[in-house]
Amino acid sequence: MTNLAVVGGGVIGLSTAWRAARTGRKVTLYDPEPARGGASWLAGGMLAPVTEAWPGEEDVLRLGEESLRRWPDFARDLRKEGFDPGLAEHGTLVVAFDSADAGHLEILARHLGEMGRTAERLTGREAKRLEPGLGSVRSGLHVPGDLAVDNRKLLQALYAACVHHHVRFRQERVEELPDAEAVVLAAGAWTGQLHPRLAGAVRPLKGEILRLKPRHGCLPPPAHTVRAVVEGRPIYLVPRGDSELVLGATQYEAGFDRAVTARGVRELLEGAERVFPAITEYELTETAAGLRAGSRDALPYLGVLDDGVFAATGHHRNGLLMAPVTADAVVAWLEGEAPPAGTEAASPARLHLKEHE
Repeated sequence: MTNLAVVGGGVIGLSTAWRAARTGRKVTLYDPEPARGGASWLAGGMLAPVTEAWPGEEDVLRLGEESLRRWPDFARDLRKEGFDPGLAEHGTLVVAFDSADAGHLEILARHLGEMGRTAERLTGREAKRLEPGLGSVRSGLHVPGDLAVDNRKLLQALYAACVHHHVRFRQERVEELPDAEAVVLAAGAWTGQLHPRLAGAVRPLKGEILRLKPRHGCLPPPAHTVRAVVEGRPIYLVPRGDSELVLGATQYEAGFDRAVTARGVRELLEGAERVFPAITEYELTETAAGLRAGSRDALPYLGVLDDGVFAATGHHRNGLLMAPVTADAVVAWLEGEAPPAGTEAASPARLHLKEHE
């Protein structure tokens, strides 16, 4: 039975460790702050491959949809073991405020229609009927099949499930490959420092995120995840079951800087006020910044790097979404079986091919 080392204790590393330990493998996970220290702890929790889709990123959409199909069973397996991941099925509403936004929405709707995906076009009035608290919107796109998950409940559930299956935790930052029969590199933005083939291929993308709660007398949070582009900047509002609202997210290149900036907070709040005006009376309960693991082409790197060394990194905005398909792919490779559909395009072998083009 393979002795497995997993480097990284975010959603990808924890999911992989849990799935592998369920097969009877001895698993050791390396992370200085498992379940709490990385981008997963600060994520919005959207499981929304359709509303993230864009022409030219069809491979990302296919992989995301494959993982979305696995999410209900993934969540059900955690619940069967006594751990609730906080999965919600409220769908996504994308809204547009001006002609430029509406044009962006039309491109997205047409692209999804060409790919046979379900998305309902809405007038501004219809969007406001669906979410009465919206600001003055011109049009909307309703995607009922999108899911969301409470990222912190999920991480706590995965950590507890790993403990239940005797995963060994070593709370340290790894600087060289651990001694094990198989190693999975899932350290997010830091993974590029762990293997020469990933050097320069994985980079940190800073994102600030806010958490808010309605005060007494305030309009409650939206029932759906609401996404918009405000003055060219994407914004999302994700409701939580305990009347909390997650607001995100800025995105820019800043190296490994995780400081929250006044500009980032201002941009998020100004954008959110246009989307959902009642938010100005909410209590601001948390400001934070995390580092997503960006790849060169929006696809993660999933697959063999060297004999016994696997990449599971570069998920960008889609770490939570792609956790089930990534974990199942790693287990399939360890078992010598075919990985899930869509993972072939994400192979790190494409880095070698591009270097020689």
